[in-house]
Amino acid sequence: MLKKMLLVLLVSVSLFAGNYYKKGLEAYNKGDYKTAIKLWNSGAQKGDLFSQYTLGVMYEQGKGVKQNYKEAIKWYKLAAKQGDHAAQYNLGFMYENGEGVKQNYKEAVKWYTLSAKQGNPLAQLNLGLMYDNGQGVKQDYKEAFKWYKLAAKQGNSAAQYNLGLMYDNGQGVKQDYKEAVKWYKLAAEQGDSQAQYNLGLMYDNGQGVKQNYKEAVKWYRLAAKQGYSQAQLNLGLMYVQGHGVSMDKIKAYKWWLEAAKQGDSGAQKNLDILCKESPWACKQ
Repeated sequence: MLKKMLLVLLVSVSLFAGNYYKKGLEAYNKGDYKTAIKLWNSGAQKGDLFSQYTLGVMYEQGKGVKQNYKEAIKWYKLAAKQGDHAAQYNLGFMYENGEGVKQNYKEAVKWYTLSAKQGNPLAQLNLGLMYDNGQGVKQDYKEAFKWYKLAAKQGNSAAQYNLGLMYDNGQGVKQDYKEAVKWYKLAAEQGDSQAQYNLGLMYDNGQGVKQNYKEAVKWYRLAAKQGYSQAQLNLGLMYVQGHGVSMDKIKAYKWWLEAAKQGDSGAQKNLDILCKESPWACKQ
């Protein structure tokens, strides 16, 4: 995620950054990290925030220089104080996880907030999580909902899933299954396995949508293929019950076995029963 932010920045600011930054970028794109570091260090020393931010990323990732979280913190902080939202986000992330600095949730919230207010979707997501879990701030589901929604509207799949969950459970907002389905689907379509599983549940139980076992199977299967054990468990149940698919105990065995391998006790119990009642299904 941090690398992705670096690449986006390199593309978006290259047209108006200073000479040190531009020349450093040219060297970086050629794979000459040491020259890039040298140029960005010169630019950073002169106060160029883009050089400061990028130097922080290089130290954090250990590119062209020995990995050094404390140095990364130093350069992120200089860029962050100049208002760079990416540096503010990365600084918040490092305070949250105690990288290069003592873990400090309040400091993480401070920097996430500054970045989030500038529209950074990752900062909005993480700030939502801090309010959701009461880390560095008093737990506040309404605030969490607010930040999740801002990030979700920008297409962040994790925020879309979390927003769906809040609508589903009525946390920070009035319970609304239709809205939950809407946001789960947006996240699920981006490949979020938790959202795919929850969307499958909504179709399975007819919450927020008309009950549709075939749709439930579709979403369970997508999550199950990503290794989501609860989806594997439920997909096995659909095969045993013949809901949305033809009854198939061999396929049920396959999915329960995958879930059991991950330590799912429910899947293991189902396997024990299946193999006792229909041993032929377990000899594949």
